[in-house]
Amino acid sequence: MVKRQTAVYMISVVSEMLGVHPQTLRLYEREGFVHPFRRAGVRMYSEEDVERIRAIINLTRDMGVNLAGVEVILSMRERMQKLQDEMEHMVFEMREEFMRELSRREEEMKHPLAKLPEGEIIKVKVNKG
Repeated sequence: MVKRQTAVYMISVVSEMLGVHPQTLRLYEREGFVHPFRRAGVRMYSEEDVERIRAIINLTRDMGVNLAGVEVILSMRERMQKLQDEMEHMVFEMREEFMRELSRREEEMKHPLAKLPEGEIIKVKVNKG
């Protein structure tokens, strides 16, 4: 998986930025919470990885959540984000379909008389009252 290459940090920098031991970062990687890419064998963390680690630290230090709980919470967050993305996509598609239908109906209103295929005849009964 190729990650966004902007704002990449080595493990020592992330460790210092977040006030955690490098072993903690390695543990988070082993647990599958983050996936730093490697450049010449050196772990490189993206800004997204750093934000994810911040969230993990918040859950574990500030809220007392254990690593099993962190896994469940992160999984739920990812699922919620996926559902949100799907819902936004569906709303976009529905809006597009609505606009196409509205445009089609506006066009029909410009020409309210029905056009018949050439050669077709309609019988009209007129009541004389």
